[in-house]
Amino acid sequence: MVLVVVLSACGGAGTPAPEVAITSTPTRATSVAPSPTPSPTPAAAASPRAIAAVLERIDPAKLNDHMVALASFVSRDVRHPGHAKAVAYLKEQLGAIPGVVIQTHRAAYNGIPLENIFALVDPLTPPGPTGWVMICAHYDSISNRTPGWNPSTMAAPGADDNGTGTAALLEYARVLAQERASLKQRVVLAFFDGEELFFKGSAAYLGTLPVPSPYAAVINIDMVGFNPIADRLDLIWYTAGSAGLRDRMVAANERYQIGVNPLIPQLATSGATILDAAPFGLSGIPAVAIVQRYGENDATFPGNYTFHTVNDTPVNVSNTRLWLKAAKLTLATALELAR
Repeated sequence: MVLVVVLSACGGAGTPAPEVAITSTPTRATSVAPSPTPSPTPAAAASPRAIAAVLERIDPAKLNDHMVALASFVSRDVRHPGHAKAVAYLKEQLGAIPGVVIQTHRAAYNGIPLENIFALVDPLTPPGPTGWVMICAHYDSISNRTPGWNPSTMAAPGADDNGTGTAALLEYARVLAQERASLKQRVVLAFFDGEELFFKGSAAYLGTLPVPSPYAAVINIDMVGFNPIADRLDLIWYTAGSAGLRDRMVAANERYQIGVNPLIPQLATSGATILDAAPFGLSGIPAVAIVQRYGENDATFPGNYTFHTVNDTPVNVSNTRLWLKAAKLTLATALELAR
């Protein structure tokens, strides 16, 4: 599959994206699976009450710990030494969770290595080749809105963008590993690299997928920890093929009383709304992304002036309530599909 997208990323560099070359194929490392537990009936597994109980196991303290750790590496820009520390941290955290399978996919951007990391959570019964559910977030960071910023030497803490989404994925791995008996489909937690360089990691990975794609849905969580006015999220969707997934997420917000308000669907019609969900959605795979705000500021969002700067630090991730709601909404939607 070949996907060519000439669009501007959320705050990335301002020149057209060059070709991404796949430099190696995924590798696989399997951790020890927990002892099988009795499988609940399909109706019980997918019931709103059962899913609501899983959502309550998301631990805000663990979310914060992961975000603070990710920001502590100074920068996760692919050109900075801190990037390697972030990769090691993600693999260490995922490798400590029984029942999670780790895969990596490597690509290159202008000779710079990129590494996507995948955490696979499978049902106790081997999954089929299609119907998989992806939850994704980019773990790289950038501070290109800071005057004079040097990517190889200067800070890009990326606490909100996208330490918040990356931390959510790590917490999903812990929670979902305990839910394998209830799953009917594989859940893939995708930690994408190079999003800040025009979603290079996700686009490169898409190019390796067979046709038809194994994924039934892709849900992207990106920058969800700031808004001093309202618990607002924008729900970005791509083409008519993503409308059903969009509607499912809107319904989940009500069904599980998550309380995102307002939750505003936006069709991705400009470069300002491009995230890691974009390559998948534009290729025809149902894909959505949630993010604190895209577009002009309004009465429910005052603007976040720290993102893509050296000031995107943990202290400025100030709406932890919204962050938890975003984490719950994303997981609830994925669980409905995977069960």
